Amino acid sequence: MLAGYFPATPLVRAGGISRPGADAYLKLEAQLPTGSFKPRGALFALSNALGTRKISEVTASSTGNHGAAVAWAAKTLGVPATIFLPANPNPVKRKKIADLGARIVEAGGADLTHAFLEASAYSSKTGAYFLNDATDRDLPAGPATIGLEILAQGPTVAAVYVPMGDTALVRGIGAAIKPTHPHVKIIGVQAERAPSYYLSWKEGQPVEVGVGDTCADGLATKTAIPENVRVIREVVDDVRLVTEEQMLKAIRLLYERENVLAEPAGAAATAAFLEEEAPRGPVVLLVSGANISDAVRARAGLPTA
Repeated sequence: MLAGYFPATPLVRAGGISRPGADAYLKLEAQLPTGSFKPRGALFALSNALGTRKISEVTASSTGNHGAAVAWAAKTLGVPATIFLPANPNPVKRKKIADLGARIVEAGGADLTHAFLEASAYSSKTGAYFLNDATDRDLPAGPATIGLEILAQGPTVAAVYVPMGDTALVRGIGAAIKPTHPHVKIIGVQAERAPSYYLSWKEGQPVEVGVGDTCADGLATKTAIPENVRVIREVVDDVRLVTEEQMLKAIRLLYERENVLAEPAGAAATAAFLEEEAPRGPVVLLVSGANISDAVRARAGLPTA
């Protein structure tokens, strides 16, 4: 279904960050519409929902990328959209949502909690379809296509490093790869300042954390959902934490050595790979998004847009 809207994204060898015994390959999801992997899930979920019910409006809460993806899917499928963002959101992501014609509501503090509550209340009141990427049952099938593409493009892959925010990405990729290639290691990566799913994965139950000030807004998850914890315990072999400095370094190296622009969440997989002894053999690093603000560009030592 998704192939009718965009082609498979490239899987390219990253010679500038590979090392002996561990060839790194970048899966360039930023080449999709809106500059992140998120349109896969948003389009799949909204299309499925339209096939089962009448939808007069779709809503989402987001730090930016999911909101832009829902706005794009809504425009593509002819549905009005309202996107709820935290206060002072990433300006690059906010502009993409606005340019796609969605209505924007900024709600509450810097993390996603208040925006989620506002979106949920509004959707209940108006009857809008709330496309929540953390809980929608259909949505992970969209990012699962990334796993299928990886197997088709690099069938000898030893490990896949995947950024983990709400976990839809890693759940989808893990579910696509593990049944037929159980030897492939699925390694989740979270920001050190937002380790909810890292702790939940380790403990086998949801752990809520206070989200620290992180440049990786796409990884700033405060609360783990029980069903998501259950699934990642089944399909994720290990989870790594990366610091702010490690993500900024990865952004800079991807830009300087591979000519790839990544936002902090999009560079998290590369950051984890750079800081540890990686599994031997071809390793895939998800570059999940490139919607980086000028402020973060400057912190990473990149020229501003």
